[in-house]
Amino acid sequence: MRIILLGPTASGKTELSLQLAEELDAPIISADSRQCFSMMDIGTAKPTKEELARVLHYNISNLSLDEEDSAVKFNRRAKEWEIEILSNAQHVLYVGGSTLHLTGLIQPFHDIPDSNPGNIAKLNKRIEQDDIESLYEQLKEVDPEYIPKMDGMNRQRIIRALDVWMQTGKPFSSFHKDEELQPDSDTLVFGLHRSREKLYERINQRVSIMIRSGLEEEVKTILDSGFSRNLQALQTVGYREVIATLEGEFDRETMIEKIKTNTRRYAKRQLTWFRRWEFVQWLDADSMSVDEMKNVIISYL
Repeated sequence: MRIILLGPTASGKTELSLQLAEELDAPIISADSRQCFSMMDIGTAKPTKEELARVLHYNISNLSLDEEDSAVKFNRRAKEWEIEILSNAQHVLYVGGSTLHLTGLIQPFHDIPDSNPGNIAKLNKRIEQDDIESLYEQLKEVDPEYIPKMDGMNRQRIIRALDVWMQTGKPFSSFHKDEELQPDSDTLVFGLHRSREKLYERINQRVSIMIRSGLEEEVKTILDSGFSRNLQALQTVGYREVIATLEGEFDRETMIEKIKTNTRRYAKRQLTWFRRWEFVQWLDADSMSVDEMKNVIISYL
C-alpha cells in the first residue's frame, strides 16, 4: 500500500510521519523538491540525524547542489525505490508538500521530455541579459493555465515550462491536468489541516528557529564552496532572501520578515492546489494529537 501524507510547509508532517513509519515499519520517501540536495539542511527543514536514525529515508541529500532535478526525474527515482521497498515491506510512505512531485505520484506524467541542455542554456542567458520577467511574460502567452500553479515567479518552473514548450509546441500544463487526478486503489492520500492563524504562527516560529540554527551560515558555506547563487536548488524561499541580504539588497531584519512572508505565501499556494483534490482525507492537526492522527490513518489500512 502506498500512503501519501501531504500538507503545507510547517503543518507538522515530520513527527506524524516518523511515528507512522515506525508503527508500520515503512520507509519514508521525501516528496520535497529541495531536501534531495546536499548542503541544504536547515532551510529545507530536512530530517535531523536523530530522525534519520529512527526511520530509513529516501530522497534526502542524494543530489549535488549543481544537479538539475524535476518532478519527472523524482517520479522515476521514486518508482525504483518503491519497487525496492515493497519487495521487503507492506507499505511505503511518501511525505511532502511539493505539488508537482505529489501530482506525479498520484498520476504519473506522460510523454514529458527530459530537459534540453541547449534550451536551458538559452533561457538562462536570456535571464542574465534581460531578467526573469521577460521569460515570465512569454510563459503567460504560451501557457496561461500554468501561471497560477507556479510557486510565484519560480525560475526553475518557468525555465522548465518554456523548455517543454520549445521542444513540443505544447503547453507544459497540458501534460498534467489536475481535474483528471484520481489515486489508484493501492494509494491512500492524507493531508494535515490547520487554521490559517495557527499555520502562520508555526511558519513564523519555524523561520525564527532556522535563523537561530544557522541558516545564514549554511548559505555562506554554500557560496564559499563555489556554487553559483543562480543554481536551481537555491531558487528557494529562505535561501533567496539570505543571498540577497549577503549581497546588500536589504538588511537582516528585512530578510527575516521577507522569509516569513514568502513562506506564508508559499503555504497559501500549496493549500490552493491541494484543496482541488477531493480524494484527500484531511486530518485536523489543530484538534487531534499525533497519536490520534496516526491511528486514523492506520484504520484505513
